[in-house]
Amino acid sequence: MRKLPDFSAVIFDLDGLVLDTEITYFAAWQQTIINMGYPCSAEFCQSLSGLQFDDITRTLHATYGADFNVSAFVALSTPCWREYVTQQGIAIKPGFTALLALLTQQQIPFALATNSPHLSALECLALAGLDGVFTTLIAREHVHNGKPEPDIFLHAAQQLNTPIQQCLIVEDSYNGVLAAYRAGANVIYIPSTLTEQRAAALAFCVMDNLHQLAECLE
Repeated sequence: MRKLPDFSAVIFDLDGLVLDTEITYFAAWQQTIINMGYPCSAEFCQSLSGLQFDDITRTLHATYGADFNVSAFVALSTPCWREYVTQQGIAIKPGFTALLALLTQQQIPFALATNSPHLSALECLALAGLDGVFTTLIAREHVHNGKPEPDIFLHAAQQLNTPIQQCLIVEDSYNGVLAAYRAGANVIYIPSTLTEQRAAALAFCVMDNLHQLAECLE
C-alpha cells in the first residue's frame, strides 16, 4: 500500500463515497425519464454522476431535445427517489465505519464537502444512520461555485482551521478530484463506478474502497 502524504485533516465527498446514494439517484432518474415517455438506460444515468444541476440539465437537453421538461423531471424524480429509499434504504459505503473509528481515535478532524444541497445531505445521512457524525458540512449553497471549482473544499478547510495543503480529500468522481486538485490538496480517488483515467491522473493515488484507506491509518 502506498504511503499517504502528510495530512492534518480529512475531507470527504458524500454521494458515492460515504453513502451509496448514487444507485438510489440513478434508479429514480431512470424510472422518472421512462415515466415521462423517453428511453433511458442505467448507463446514461451513471454518466450524470458528479455533475452539477446545470450540467445535468444540459446533458438531458442534449440527449432528449430542447423541449425536455427539466422542471417536471425534478418534480417527478423526488417522489420516485423517496419511494426507492423508503423500500431499499441508503447503504453506507464499505470501510467508512472503520475509517471513522480510526479518525476519531487518532483525533484527526474531518468534514463533509458535497455538491448536494444542505438539507438533502442531512436527509441522506439520517436515512443511513449517520446523522450528527459530520459536525462540519459544506454543501452547494454555502459557496459561490460548486465542484469542479475548488470553492467547497477551500471553505471546508477554512472551517477545519487547516491549510488546504494539509487536507487529505477523498473523492469518487472526476469533478470532485478536479476540484480537490484545483484547491491544491492531495486527493485519494476511490471510483464509485468505472475508473476515469483523467481523474486517476490528478489523484495522489487510486484505491478500491475506504477499507484500503483505513488500513493506511492503522
